[in-house]
Amino acid sequence: MGKYKEEPKYNVVSIRVSDEEKAYLDELTRRDRTTITKLMREAMRSYIPQLLNLQEQR
Repeated sequence: MGKYKEEPKYNVVSIRVSDEEKAYLDELTRRDRTTITKLMREAMRSYIPQLLNLQEQR
């Protein structure tokens, strides 16, 4: 039986990155012992409030 998830995620967002960007992501995930998915979620959660704040100032 599969693991029950309290908040399952159903949406997939794909992006293309350069070899240099991928290498950087790989280094970060290796160093921090995390996944690219977790790293990108953390980056979005950090960036979105800043973006919304900038839009409000316009």
